[in-house]
Amino acid sequence: MAEDSDRVEGMLVLSATTGKFGTNVHVVAAGPGSPCLIIDPGHDSADAVAEAVRTHRLQPEAILITHGHMDHTWDAVPLARRYGIAAWIHPADRYQFGAPAKGLPDSFPRELLVGHPDQEPDEVGDLPEHGGELAFAAGRVTVLHTPGHTGGSVMFRFDGDEAPLLATGDTLLATGGGRADAPGASPASLDASLRTIATACPGGTRLLTGHGPTSTLSETGIR
Repeated sequence: MAEDSDRVEGMLVLSATTGKFGTNVHVVAAGPGSPCLIIDPGHDSADAVAEAVRTHRLQPEAILITHGHMDHTWDAVPLARRYGIAAWIHPADRYQFGAPAKGLPDSFPRELLVGHPDQEPDEVGDLPEHGGELAFAAGRVTVLHTPGHTGGSVMFRFDGDEAPLLATGDTLLATGGGRADAPGASPASLDASLRTIATACPGGTRLLTGHGPTSTLSETGIR
């Protein structure tokens, strides 16, 4: 995992792009030797996470899922079991843990789902349905409900003294808003969510995206 050169109030941010879907997994902690949060552990991400945990002497505290699509949840089961932690997901997307095909268009090649756990982690936490705050030893997280890409899409905001850090999943990428053409998606809801984020977050907010490069909110062009 590559250590991010930028920090938010001293945060250690480790990211890697893994697996056959090129999904970004992120590990966020206050610093080496401290509790950490794992965000969106997709296909083939478990080893990268374990390496980051070993290298930086971290203690995984929870898995945070931005939305239920299988390319963001694939390794949640093995990582939750390895570290004895819960995976947190919005209630509207929770069904996709055990039924990943239901969250995908009919045109999606079903052979790409071979090997998915098709089950929930042993412990699942429901994220606040309409957003809210969660307090972890690793830090306070603001959960923003941002439907559109899926009904249960969320973003995770970590506030610092200056610009916040925002894990956006597939709702917002470096190139702008994400797709809204899968089951449960809504282009109108996605547009509304992006307008809300553009208003609520400063332009310097640094994005941890679900795919592709990191960016800042102002660089995406949505504000």
